[in-house]
Amino acid sequence: MGRGRSYIVAAMVIVTKCPATITGCLRCAVDSESRRGLPPLTRNPAEDGKKNRGGEFAFSEDLQQELQHLYQVPMPEDFYHLWQFCEELNPGNPCDALTSSLGLQLVGPYDILAGKHKVTTNVEPNYFLHWRYFYDPPEFQTVIAGDSGTQYHLGYFRDTPDELPAFVAAGEAKKGCSLLQMGDNLFCSLNLLLNRRLKEISNKRQISSLKELETKLTAMAKKLNYSLEQRTKGMKARDRKVSTKTFHGAGLVVPIDKSGVGYRELPETDGSLKKICKAIVEAPSDEARIKAFAPIQEMITYVQFANDECDYGMGYELGIDLFCYGSHYFHKVVRQLLPLAYKLLKSHLFAEIVEAHLAKRKWDDLDQLKG
Repeated sequence: MGRGRSYIVAAMVIVTKCPATITGCLRCAVDSESRRGLPPLTRNPAEDGKKNRGGEFAFSEDLQQELQHLYQVPMPEDFYHLWQFCEELNPGNPCDALTSSLGLQLVGPYDILAGKHKVTTNVEPNYFLHWRYFYDPPEFQTVIAGDSGTQYHLGYFRDTPDELPAFVAAGEAKKGCSLLQMGDNLFCSLNLLLNRRLKEISNKRQISSLKELETKLTAMAKKLNYSLEQRTKGMKARDRKVSTKTFHGAGLVVPIDKSGVGYRELPETDGSLKKICKAIVEAPSDEARIKAFAPIQEMITYVQFANDECDYGMGYELGIDLFCYGSHYFHKVVRQLLPLAYKLLKSHLFAEIVEAHLAKRKWDDLDQLKG
């Protein structure tokens, strides 16, 4: 979506510190749902088609509640079904069931199913940061880790903390912040990886092994009525609701009422904003860097006005873009913009996650239960 809206800026004052007017816009959020007529949060519509699959989870209700207590988000059925599939492949260590074939390991919330949280020597693990890679936005939850060289990983992407995931995405943190949609369930994601792997290898024994795995995977997916399409109807329907793609490409869905209130465009395209960020990061001196920050400060002013008029999506977009750019030079601005945007949008958990991530954002040692 283009972002070339014109702005009247003659009377605006550029603010260089976190302005009180930004927090002042919380007054607009108190009754925002009643004023904007937003519907209450619901389950992911895509999940409705996955009900009545048959079979029961091999986990007690207490364990499922413990998992939701630790992560504070609902987990979809395919999460549990994949665990059962991996248990059949490797009863002794389901987390490593896909390691020899695809170089993948079940991580994150799967560690809870494996009971690793009960034997860790880390007395205060932060599950918001457990297997959270450098570029992972709060909407993303890693569940499978791959190649450590590129930091390939798969995870669920949620539009709000209260909803089930909108889709599964893949990222390679060492290559950047981009997230690639990989279907709406883990069986689809793994099938896509299997097909890719089969095209890359020529060893007959490996091919035979992977085809055997593919047969088992697709049979279970069919039995449980999981789609193996990379882009389902539900995902395409979500695309029509996306306000902006952002730097990571997965898109942001911002609630917008019938009169169009909820989101307004940034005055910069993705390309021009990246150039601004590049100029800041590569500035030869602190003086030059302060000067290069001027366009960002101007956009912060625009965000203040947008928040006052309940267009919370503008600060949300700018905060995510600066987070995705990755430089520590933007962390202060991200802290200023993004937690507030999440709170205004009623996604308080995402605010907690990004604050925790910014406080301990790192490239390695992502396993909170290790050691």
